[in-house]
Amino acid sequence: MTSPHLTLASASPRRRELLEQLGFVLRIRPAQTDESPLPGEPPRDYVLRVASEKARAVAGDAVLAADTAVVLGSTILGKPRDAADARRMLRALSGVRHQVLTGVCVRGGGAERTAVVAAEVQLDPLSDAQIDWYVATGEPLDKAGAYAIQGLAGAFVRELRGSVSNVVGLPLAETLELLRSAGVPLPWEGR
Repeated sequence: MTSPHLTLASASPRRRELLEQLGFVLRIRPAQTDESPLPGEPPRDYVLRVASEKARAVAGDAVLAADTAVVLGSTILGKPRDAADARRMLRALSGVRHQVLTGVCVRGGGAERTAVVAAEVQLDPLSDAQIDWYVATGEPLDKAGAYAIQGLAGAFVRELRGSVSNVVGLPLAETLELLRSAGVPLPWEGR
């Protein structure tokens, strides 16, 4: 059985790993798009817009793009600029329930299909020592909200409501639905 080919418009090793574990053969073509929120843009609109722009920026018969943001209240926490910004984000998230939103866009079969998936996460209250230790590992520096649930920060997660894969960066159930509706054969369906 031949595995389906899919163009992933992302350099995210987490998205790549999730899809390859399912059996997809990927072409990796990271999209070069501006990921800055627009003034007054609601978080759901933001992740959907960025995912759609990424999908449109990359050529391929079937293109998958996603964008994940950590949202505290109505504030979008993207990737930290540096270690100090990571510390600021982690202090803000310490002991607080927040949302993780992922916008997913699949372009294929002559159409564009999208979804936004939300999960709620609550971190334990974090001491300055915990935050300094975690930032020193380097792990939070390229993660939305400055933490990786699948990494060391998993030890700080008190509660999760919703899709774990969404918090990692790609809600798999919803992504598979979008791919199927775009006519992309799933690995277990063959060609």
